[in-house]
Parts: sequence; C-alpha cells; structure tokens
Amino acid sequence: MADLTHIDESGAARMVDVSGKSETAREATATGRITMSAEAAKAVRDGNVKKGDVLSAARIAGIMAAKKTSDLIPLCHPLPLTGVTLELEPDDSGVTATATVRTTHKTGVEMEALTAVSVALLTVYDMAKALDRTMTIGDVRLLAKSGGRSGDWTAE
Repeated sequence: MADLTHIDESGAARMVDVSGKSETAREATATGRITMSAEAAKAVRDGNVKKGDVLSAARIAGIMAAKKTSDLIPLCHPLPLTGVTLELEPDDSGVTATATVRTTHKTGVEMEALTAVSVALLTVYDMAKALDRTMTIGDVRLLAKSGGRSGDWTAE
C-alpha cells in the first residue's frame, strides 16, 4: 500500500502532505452534460422555467461548489482559487457545462473543476425537474490539467 498516496503504511486514509511541493500556477478544465426532453431544453434555453433563470443559477452554484470542494470531498486540500469560469451551453436536447479552475498553489484543481461541473448540472436538474424527471447527467470528465510536478495533460 506504500504506492497509494492517500493511504498510510497501516492502511488508514490520510491527506497527502504537500508541504514540500512548490507553489506553481495550476489549471484544470472539466466538462459534463445533462440531457432532457426537447420541451425542457427549450424552456431552459429560453428562460421559461418557473423556478427562474436556470443557467444563471447553475453557473453561480458551480462556482460556489468549486470553492467548497474540500468540504465535500474528504481528502481534498482547501485551496485558494484564483479563478473559476463555468460555461453552460444549452441546445435542443440539454446543457453542456464546462468549468475551468485556476490556482497558484501546491496541488492541482482537478477536483474543483469536476465538482463545479457536477453541481452546476445538478442545479439544472433541480430547477427543471418539474418539466422532465427523466433528465440524465453524464459524461462528467476531466478535459485538461496543467502545472505541478506531473506537468500538462489533455484528454484524447
């Protein structure tokens, strides 16, 4: 178990010690999608959902979630984020969310980007569920990360 970074020698969970790492500029981008009926997608896109502006609420929820990731994921480090952008692209069958998160710190922001996307999509579901309870959230994944010891990575 010595090769697992979040497990100590006795097999207990631990937060990785990053005190010896250098602070570097780090960035991660994640994406995900919620699919829904054409009727629900049109209402979301046109701003005609009774609960209000779905896309604005989802954007704010996703940004807030990125800032709270360490409160949600047990072994994540709390990070001083320097930037969070969350783009929501509605179309005829749903909404695609893409989040980019930045920091200058000792560990990466992949979990923050994934959390931002996930919570944004959950917010869309919550606000539009009266129109379509069969909505599906999926394809949440990391697209790219940069910075740190492991360098840059981009999904194929």
